[in-house]
Amino acid sequence: MSPFIWLLGALVAGVAAYLVGWPAWGSYRSREARDLNAERYLAWRGRAPRGTERSTREGMTGEERRRIWSGAALAVLTVICLLAFFATT
Repeated sequence: MSPFIWLLGALVAGVAAYLVGWPAWGSYRSREARDLNAERYLAWRGRAPRGTERSTREGMTGEERRRIWSGAALAVLTVICLLAFFATT
């Protein structure tokens, strides 16, 4: 098998990892920033919940979690393809 097929596989898997994982990570981070801004605004207005420190943050959705794990798996595949490329050249 030609070593350049491994390099092409690494390139395709790397691009796929980026396209799958990055939008999910970006949406998670933007939602966290919005939630933090909402908490600060409520505290500034004096309407923050008193007593126990309760956060309005939800964490990742199931879809975001699946997309990030898929992106991570594709990134691992990228590394494996790169290692195979270097081993065959």
